[in-house]
Amino acid sequence: MTSSSSPSQDTERLAHAYPEGLRADALMEEDVAWSHEIDGERDGDQFDRSERAALRRVAGLSTELEDVTEVEYRQLRLERVVLVGVWTTGTVQDADNSLAELAALAETAGALVLDGVVQRRDKPDAATYIGSGKANELRDIVLETGADTVICDGELSPGQLIHLEDVVKVKVIDRTALILDIFAQHAKSREGKAQVALAQMQYMLPRLRGWGQSLSRQMGGGSGGGLATRGPGETKIETDRRRIREKMAKMRREIADMKTGRDIKRQERRRHKVPSVAIAGYTNAGKSSLLNRLTGAGVLVENALFATLDPTVRRAETPGGRLYTLVDTVGFVRHLPHHLVEAFRSTMEEVGDADLILHVVDGSHPFPEEQLAAVREVIRDVGATKVPEIVIINKADAADPLTLQRLMRNEKRSIAVSARTGQGMDELLALIDSELPRPSVEIEALVPYTHGKLVARAHSEGEVISEEHTPEGTQLKARVHEELAAELAPYVPAPLA
Repeated sequence: MTSSSSPSQDTERLAHAYPEGLRADALMEEDVAWSHEIDGERDGDQFDRSERAALRRVAGLSTELEDVTEVEYRQLRLERVVLVGVWTTGTVQDADNSLAELAALAETAGALVLDGVVQRRDKPDAATYIGSGKANELRDIVLETGADTVICDGELSPGQLIHLEDVVKVKVIDRTALILDIFAQHAKSREGKAQVALAQMQYMLPRLRGWGQSLSRQMGGGSGGGLATRGPGETKIETDRRRIREKMAKMRREIADMKTGRDIKRQERRRHKVPSVAIAGYTNAGKSSLLNRLTGAGVLVENALFATLDPTVRRAETPGGRLYTLVDTVGFVRHLPHHLVEAFRSTMEEVGDADLILHVVDGSHPFPEEQLAAVREVIRDVGATKVPEIVIINKADAADPLTLQRLMRNEKRSIAVSARTGQGMDELLALIDSELPRPSVEIEALVPYTHGKLVARAHSEGEVISEEHTPEGTQLKARVHEELAAELAPYVPAPLA
């Protein structure tokens, strides 16, 4: 990282600090991790006064291409962006990783990252997010790189957006708007599109801006009509806000209707006593890959953030023959916008209603503990803290062995797997089988062949210990739920006197 105030002095230090460059596509790789060889020589992140106050350029985020044909093609379809963040707490490495994740989000949205800078402040500036002087420096960077968009690593107020755009003279968006754009691109189901649309309208409502005719008023009311001007009417922007509120109310009703259909399916699974297992985790941790490996679901797998949004429910079977459902939920990210948490609350209820949560974390990420904390914060928001959790450390084939040891030592209920190679899958299935809630009643009955459905239900809803076919019927010993035990009770042999 170099200071924008003295780039010539810091170029040599940059070569030691980031030999490979901190590219967006390296977000999930090990070479971003802190190490004694590379970072240990620095004097505890101590900087001169001028360096602390300056915009700090994050090197290696550019994804600009050199091949002429690729450049011409991508410039037709990609926005050219500069990233800017405010570093308020934590270490310089934390600030760099946060901006690197923003770069990965920007690439997923289809943008071309040209540069990234970080400003060290106690708190974001209330007017321009980074301060008026640094906003002027940012304008110079935008002119130098030819960018057409600035993306801020945080949620900006409407006033901050307006003032920063006035200074840099290009479009400014924040992290929330970027994530909403990715969700809008990737939502495929009717419910997913409705949830994203609702979140976008919630975000857009306080940020509507008007000028010219947008601020002109309609004619006031009056019984005389014509030139009657009893009072000022709505401005155009007020009309737009009212229409958005009406659309939001309609969208909420539609989502509630779709939620009813999912609730009915969930109640049907409960009626048949089918346990539910929810897969939750950070975006790009490998949740869909794990679902495909366990069930052959054929869900889209892509090395991109939020590649799959719509929840997928698939039927699975434990090694002991017990049926259960696996639910792949939407991925989480640090500082997940509250608009999305609210809009996707009906989808996230699958996590709260599950019997077991498989919390997937990327073992190859340099800071997997941060991913765990971010996901658990959202799980807490949706009220699923009482659901048992198994931490699945995915991508074990690419992870640092020391990182795996640290995670498994800190997380008592954890297992290391690789959805790509199949490593640890048999152990995971056995662990799921042992953690799923078991039927409470053990029963031994002689079931007539005319009531074979009861035997089939014992296999699908319970746990069969032994089964023997006799001339009188099926001699069955099983653990079942109370309802099925009551139906099997007439066929339990009477105790000998």
